[in-house]
Amino acid sequence: MKKDFQKWHNQKARIHESEKRPGFHEREIWWCALGVNVGFEQDGGGRDFLRPVLVFRKFNNEIFWGIPLTHTKKNTPFYYQFSIAQFDTDGKEAGRTPSTAILSQIRLIDASRLSHKLGGIVSSDFEALTKKFKALLP
Repeated sequence: MKKDFQKWHNQKARIHESEKRPGFHEREIWWCALGVNVGFEQDGGGRDFLRPVLVFRKFNNEIFWGIPLTHTKKNTPFYYQFSIAQFDTDGKEAGRTPSTAILSQIRLIDASRLSHKLGGIVSSDFEALTKKFKALLP
């Protein structure tokens, strides 16, 4: 598959010039402009190069560690399967969608790449994901 690096480069320049950084918190899942990347690194898709990303660790209002998500189910130490919890306007859970966190693809992300919130991960799943991620560390 041919990748359109130039189109992404133009979009990335617009994101860089934007001063918009939405408020975000750990355990939230956002559509994030990951763009077009090299080799097997996870890409964003569609017109805006978006991909769902879990906010794993917030460092400040500008940057966080994000873990890209996929629909592909894999049972290896590098993936964690869970359900994305969607919430209604009152903050009550309105449903769940199966997803998989790609732990090996964790990366530092600037909040200006965030587009809109998709949902979140419940605390019990987040604790299990954190444990599985820590097991990958030497």
